[in-house]
Amino acid sequence: MKIINIKTYPVWIGHRNQCIIKVETDEGVSGWGEAGLSGRELAVAGAVNHYREFLLGESPMNIDALWQRMYRSQYFEGGRVLTAAISAIDIALHDIVGKVLGVPVYQLLGGKHRDYIPCFATTGSPTYEQLLENVKLLLEKGWNVIRMGSAHIDWGDPRIFEPRESIGLTAEWFIKIREAVGLGPVLGIDYHHRLSVAEATSFCQRMPSGTLDFIEEPIRDESPEAYATLRTMVDIPFAIGEEFASKWQFLPYIERGLTNFARVDVCNVGGFTEAKKVAGWAETHYIDLMPHNPLGPICTAATIHLAAAVPNFAWQEVRVSPTEAQSYPDEEIFPIQHKLQGTRFPVPNTPGLGIECNEEYLKAQAFKFWEAPHLRRRDSSYTNW
Repeated sequence: MKIINIKTYPVWIGHRNQCIIKVETDEGVSGWGEAGLSGRELAVAGAVNHYREFLLGESPMNIDALWQRMYRSQYFEGGRVLTAAISAIDIALHDIVGKVLGVPVYQLLGGKHRDYIPCFATTGSPTYEQLLENVKLLLEKGWNVIRMGSAHIDWGDPRIFEPRESIGLTAEWFIKIREAVGLGPVLGIDYHHRLSVAEATSFCQRMPSGTLDFIEEPIRDESPEAYATLRTMVDIPFAIGEEFASKWQFLPYIERGLTNFARVDVCNVGGFTEAKKVAGWAETHYIDLMPHNPLGPICTAATIHLAAAVPNFAWQEVRVSPTEAQSYPDEEIFPIQHKLQGTRFPVPNTPGLGIECNEEYLKAQAFKFWEAPHLRRRDSSYTNW
């Protein structure tokens, strides 16, 4: 069996672009993959096309060797663009091998540890009253792990964000939320790396210990030293890693105890090949995976298989819940896709990823330029989105 083509589809699906790839073989078996570098899909598609030139004619069964070849084939190795491309190809190769052998992908990763994948829901609101109502709705529907967004004071322009004004109000809301729902539910926040060390510290210290069970990405991840400083000043567990593009980026965060939940993204970190190494490494430090999963059905399928195959797993992100507007992509696009049953995904038993994509639909779509919001402070300086 040989690879005869790798097709790249950076196309608009639903509310965003997705960078979907298809690897084809000379025996008619093909595999689907997805890259996770949202907002820079054309750059990833270009990297995939570079890799395509020397992957043609290779055996898709040699997944790890092909991963090494892709990663080491240039002097300037690594980086988010390249590993996003490697991720998509790696996922597609696992899909092919699973189909050839007639087994789900998680069997290629060592077999399953669980029969279903528990998930967490996300909610946010411009008012405390609506936020409390959303949290209560999720609890009523069986969601006992809830991630909340920060308060965003809108001064007539949603592109304005003042971190210092957000942290006091957000802390006030969350204290009330915890008092209202009790100690049972797991509550967390995603600050989307919008804070500085001082701001993150002020936010955490405004709340009684135990108010939150995790804080996700409070500051940017480029400096492990900054996280080490923050770690000494707050007692809330950190959930970090969705931006990491390799096991090397995870290295200081795992080895120095700077994260308590590994937010590994299988579509960015290097596919299953790299994600399994991160998972094993995290296991030696008693760190559970809390995978990043904000993309499309292929990312969801890949994350389900990763979650099934590792012992150290907490919850999987899902963006379809009673409090989010997102919905499953049309079955015209993905005629076979994984869907929630309540608050969890059943672990599938179908060969490969267990997902199919309508390629004719992809061919008829186009890429639409989209940028994440460019947030500013009121003095017009840029701040993190």
